[in-house]
Amino acid sequence: MAETTKERLNKQFAQLESERQSFEPHWRELSDYINPRGSRFLTSEVNRNDRRNTRIIDSTGTMAARTLASGMMSGITSPARPWFRLATPDPEMMDYGPVKLWLEAVQNRMNDMFNKSNLYQSLPQLYGSLGTYSTGAMAVLEDDEDIIRTMPFTIGSYYLANSPRGSVDTCFRKFSMTVRQLVQEFGLNNVSESVKSMWESGTYEKWIEVMHSVYPNIDRDTSKLDSKNKPFKSVYYEVGGDNDKLLRESGFDEFPIMAPRWEVNGEDVYGSSCPGMLALGPVKALQLLQKRKSQLIDKATNPPMVAPISLKNQRASLLPGDITYIDQITGQDGFRPAYLVNPSTADLVADIQDTRQIINSAYFVDLFMMLQNINTRSMPVEAVIEMKEEKLLMLGPVLERLNDECLNPLIDRAFSMMVRKNMLPPPPDAMEGMPLKVEYISVMAQAQKSIGLSSLASTVNFIGQLAQAKPEALDKLNVDQAIDAFADMSGVSPTVIVPQEQVEQARQQRAQQQQQQQMMAMGMAAAQGAKTLSEAKTSDPSVLSAMANAVSGQGGQSQ
Repeated sequence: MAETTKERLNKQFAQLESERQSFEPHWRELSDYINPRGSRFLTSEVNRNDRRNTRIIDSTGTMAARTLASGMMSGITSPARPWFRLATPDPEMMDYGPVKLWLEAVQNRMNDMFNKSNLYQSLPQLYGSLGTYSTGAMAVLEDDEDIIRTMPFTIGSYYLANSPRGSVDTCFRKFSMTVRQLVQEFGLNNVSESVKSMWESGTYEKWIEVMHSVYPNIDRDTSKLDSKNKPFKSVYYEVGGDNDKLLRESGFDEFPIMAPRWEVNGEDVYGSSCPGMLALGPVKALQLLQKRKSQLIDKATNPPMVAPISLKNQRASLLPGDITYIDQITGQDGFRPAYLVNPSTADLVADIQDTRQIINSAYFVDLFMMLQNINTRSMPVEAVIEMKEEKLLMLGPVLERLNDECLNPLIDRAFSMMVRKNMLPPPPDAMEGMPLKVEYISVMAQAQKSIGLSSLASTVNFIGQLAQAKPEALDKLNVDQAIDAFADMSGVSPTVIVPQEQVEQARQQRAQQQQQQQMMAMGMAAAQGAKTLSEAKTSDPSVLSAMANAVSGQGGQSQ
């Protein structure tokens, strides 16, 4: 008997589960000490409010992780400013007015769609997981109301596999849904018999384990356009349901799971290093240091006591202002501390501060909080900008991987969904069949380009200084190209820069106007000269008449 789809997927899931087991102890430790509620290794943990931060005394690591997630959100994909723009592979095509306007219109519609969806609520969670566990995952799904709907996955709830290119192309996710949610999402006829009976008996809020698998549809029929023959297959089924029954079998045109990794070692599927992993040792040491400091202070303020044997089973008090009666006849020293502690916490505090600095450095807190931590009021603006750009360059490798594994697929999928829903204006004829490319213009992306900006600005300033002594030096500067290059690296809207054909047309009109003005000026000068000559006081005939007669006389002699 041939195995069912559910049996085959369960077999593949068991292999992925076995492969992931070596990562789980490290993830659990990171969760315990840095992000207690950022993991979910069991589906039974859903909607539970158990206290999970019992190992955290000093929350420096947790706050550093929060700063990293917030800083990446505001520096890479801030909803408050444009962070990407569309362009054509041919730079000359970008100078064509209709192409500029169309790309700007598409970009604005995509930004509106992102703002309307829950993307900007999911990205901080993705960045937080990426920074602490080196792996993050988020589903980008179609939605009837908001066009797209994103769903961030907690670490421990999903299982990944790579394509031959080393990018993630397979994702299994085990999660929980209530009986009511299952019936509303998949329909009563598609759920298992046990779920049907729960629904009919009114047990709506009982949690049921569900598996969702997305993987390449290798055996698809490319001649068919139905959902089961799309490039990626999507299957939902109940983990404990009927053996051959699926909740839904469909597909995706693009891989819907964005699964970026902070750093990957060789052929590994999951991330191998990240700020959280670097900071884990100092975070654990910090808890011990804080515990020892508290114990030292506690022994000084509430020391262990010694007392004569006569006080055994007698009333003794350590309360302020209270009295404990002691029999001094026995010659005992009375009720006193067992040993005197003179707490010197300076060394401990210094060690704690040093450990906190290491944790903050691992999480790039000094980068994101630079303007707050450094007194920049006495510094020139240029120096502050250069310092900030230099620090932002530290995230360069991470940004490149994030673009490749998350932002590029996100924009490609969003663009394709808008095309399928006819939400974009028709492109200019010149762009028919032309692929588009994505350029990132966020704060951090611009920091990567700031070196080119500084070089261009210094070159233009150098030529300007030379031109003061040698004006012909300006002939060497292509002003149009300098403006276009500066605007491109600055990330300003393409509509701010006038297209080259309009510039040429305006220059021709200006040249024609100047030529007409020169001709008019020459005509007025000639007329003024004639008027001056005619009014000159000379003997009769006038000078003008004499000149005319002289000319006519010369003409007669020549005949």
